[in-house]
Amino acid sequence: QGFHYRHTSWRALLADAGLTQSMSRRGNCLDNSIAENFFGHLKEELFHHNKFNTVEDFTTQLHDYINWYNTTRISTTLEGLSPAEYRAQTLAA
Repeated sequence: QGFHYRHTSWRALLADAGLTQSMSRRGNCLDNSIAENFFGHLKEELFHHNKFNTVEDFTTQLHDYINWYNTTRISTTLEGLSPAEYRAQTLAA
């Protein structure tokens, strides 16, 4: 069967693992917007399109995704640059 998230809700996965979902403080819906944006991309670009046969397979693919996200993936909100390119440009200015 393998390690697969496609049809399982995140809340159910958290509950099964004995974890509590992180929630923003009342009235501050933007507290977690950066993290939520990243995890939205992560789920859409990695989890929804892959099947993981082992935890090790999942860990390797997650590491590769995070590396790709930070060094290669361009973002329109970062002026068409990857996060690494945007940081380098900002530091050089």
